[in-house]
Amino acid sequence: MDICILGTGCTKCETLEKLVRDIAVELNLDCNIEKVSDIEKRLGFGVMMTPALVIDGEVAFSGVVPTAEEIRETLSGKI
Repeated sequence: MDICILGTGCTKCETLEKLVRDIAVELNLDCNIEKVSDIEKRLGFGVMMTPALVIDGEVAFSGVVPTAEEIRETLSGKI
C-alpha cells in the first residue's frame, strides 16, 4: 500500500502524518508512507486544499484532519 500525506508542513499536515504513521504501526500495515510538499505533485492529485491523504493514488481526505477512527477505518478497508 502506498500512502501519501500531501501538505505544506503546517501543524495540521504534521498532525495527519503522525496519525497515519501511528495507525499504520498499530494495524501492522505493509505500506510505504511518503510526505509530499511539492506543489506540482500535490496538484497532480487534484488536491487544492491540504492536508490530504492519498492511498494507492486515490484521495481519501482533503482539506481536513480526519479523526483517528476515520483513518483507521479507511486504512483497514484497503487491506
